[in-house]
Amino acid sequence: MLNLRARTVVFDIDGTLCFDGRTIDDRILTAVDACERAGHRLVFASARPVRDLLPVLDGAFPSATLIGGNGSLVSADGQVRARAAFDPAGLGALMDAVGRFEATYLADGPWDYAYTGPVDHPIRSRVDQGELARRVDLAELPEVVKFLVVGASDMAGLAAAGRRLGLTVNHHLDEAIVDFAPGSTTKWEALTSIGIDEYVAFGNDINDFDLLRNAERAVRVGSHPGLDDVAHVTVAAEPAAVAAEISLLAQAAPAYPSE
Repeated sequence: MLNLRARTVVFDIDGTLCFDGRTIDDRILTAVDACERAGHRLVFASARPVRDLLPVLDGAFPSATLIGGNGSLVSADGQVRARAAFDPAGLGALMDAVGRFEATYLADGPWDYAYTGPVDHPIRSRVDQGELARRVDLAELPEVVKFLVVGASDMAGLAAAGRRLGLTVNHHLDEAIVDFAPGSTTKWEALTSIGIDEYVAFGNDINDFDLLRNAERAVRVGSHPGLDDVAHVTVAAEPAAVAAEISLLAQAAPAYPSE
């Protein structure tokens, strides 16, 4: 039996709990439910905005805290708030780089979004699956909390330009996309901002690095080499293996009595 201080479990979504971009396997849902019933606080932390987390969860775990946009959005008790956004000067500088590199993009506001990429890009099928938002021009977004480049003349060059601007940059080579967030925004930084510093984390990609690095128990789903130094446990990227690992937490004993 595991002995853990942490009574919060933080789950990434895509590639960790969701493997088709749309749904979570019933075995995983059952295991997560058992964790909640055993007294664990649930947090779902994703690169997706909160708007695009809701259809995947499909009404499950309504009391969970949601972190979206790699930490730029937080939702608790059904209230979504932007906790990090691009300042006008920073967004202007990024858009200058977008122009130089002939980039197309998905830009998310707190709820609505702007999209200039091709209609058949794989990312498009994950955007607003629940038809909860509006597609608008970039200038119509009240603020931009996340900026995802889906095509450019030189993706690596654009990623480097973003880093020079002081942005948080995740270059997903396997998906040929570059994810920009304002300043030092990360899932872990969002967690600490809401007072969570002891937790178990499940993640699969480089944008989960800090989340896993600071977890009491860090579970890597799949084999991303960028997480080699921070994962305590690695499980296969398939529902049965993930569900089995989550189920261990429902049986875990606290390392010290709760007050």
